[in-house]
Amino acid sequence: MSQQSSDVILERMMALHPKIIDLTLDRVWRLLAALDNPQDKLPPVIHIAGTNGKGSTQAMIRAGLEASGATVHAYTSPHLARFHERIRLAGDLISEDHLTDVLDRCYSANGSEPITYFEITTVAAILAFAETPADFTLLEVGLGGRLDATNVIAKPALTVITPVDLDHQSFLGETLTAIAGEKAGIIKRGVPCIVGPQHDESMDVIERVAARNAAPLLAHGQHWHVTTERDRLVYQDETGLLDLPLPALPGPHQISNAGAAITALRALGRDEAACEAALTKTYWPARMEHLTVGKLVDLAKPAELWLDGGHNPAAGAALAATLRQQSPRPTHLICGMLNTKDVTGYMRPLADVAESLTAVSIPGEAATLTAEQTAEAAQSAGLPVTIAPDVTTAIKTLTAEHPHARILICGSLYLAGHVIRENTAN
Repeated sequence: MSQQSSDVILERMMALHPKIIDLTLDRVWRLLAALDNPQDKLPPVIHIAGTNGKGSTQAMIRAGLEASGATVHAYTSPHLARFHERIRLAGDLISEDHLTDVLDRCYSANGSEPITYFEITTVAAILAFAETPADFTLLEVGLGGRLDATNVIAKPALTVITPVDLDHQSFLGETLTAIAGEKAGIIKRGVPCIVGPQHDESMDVIERVAARNAAPLLAHGQHWHVTTERDRLVYQDETGLLDLPLPALPGPHQISNAGAAITALRALGRDEAACEAALTKTYWPARMEHLTVGKLVDLAKPAELWLDGGHNPAAGAALAATLRQQSPRPTHLICGMLNTKDVTGYMRPLADVAESLTAVSIPGEAATLTAEQTAEAAQSAGLPVTIAPDVTTAIKTLTAEHPHARILICGSLYLAGHVIRENTAN
């Protein structure tokens, strides 16, 4: 079957519900029941929620488990270049034929009933996981947790909550307390929950929900600690100390993500070699990724080209901290963002580390800010601003004016996906 087969079904699925996001689990439960409840037939599940760091933490856990000989399913969203990236079966991205098959079966089982795109595609992933042997299943929450389509596992092996911050307030609530309550909705009775660094108000909520569910907590700063010393990562919990290499993923925020991943691996009985592999063998695209080959890389030479998909204020602060750790080189941003984000809040920390920002719109995204709107937000954040019609033009202009700069494309995973497709196009 061609690539088009799954694309056609995915397009049909977009029409099954008028809203892109509609947080409730009723439609998911109905479809799962029609498919004989595949969620009850999964290999042991590690369920991961949080505002930032979910994908990186999941990637590290997967690398550690696979290095120990385990086979691992993994579900993540959104995808960057191809939908298939969302579903990894026993280590490999789902094939076109297999994806088309599970999408078609879910579409047929759903009939004309309303269901959102994310809900029905999540059920398709669960169906594929249930029918493919593996040792573990890693499920990344799409939005929130309590009412997310992934929150259908009665008894996961572990839950993980990465740092909670402000994002998606229109769906999850305007305060950290409200948002933390949604994230903590993945906590299950008696199931250990690993918790990354949190604001005090978020931690209070998570502790209350865990206590209500008699769920043991393994919390950063209480039950495990992680730091860096002499270019090494030092991890300690009640069972001892590990002296490990720094994570392959750059940035100080990856230290706490690595700590959560190590805690998960140790809770699953994995050894130090697995923990080391979690740090050194992880690849997770568009997380402060240095692009080294491709069409856009060639266009940017001799400037460096980097890509990051962070899009909220906490991600902006993490990106700024990462840039401060990079080798000295003038940094120029190319940025496009969605109109659902706190754009000025994201950009404000970057004003201290970037020489300029070139604003672009995100091709093919209905919710994109115009380049002019992004430029206005950047200006209010204190960044020198220009506007470009597209990423290619922005790279050409910056390279001509600053041939030895670091060019960082940032602001949205949707923009990152467009850049990856364009960079790898023939």
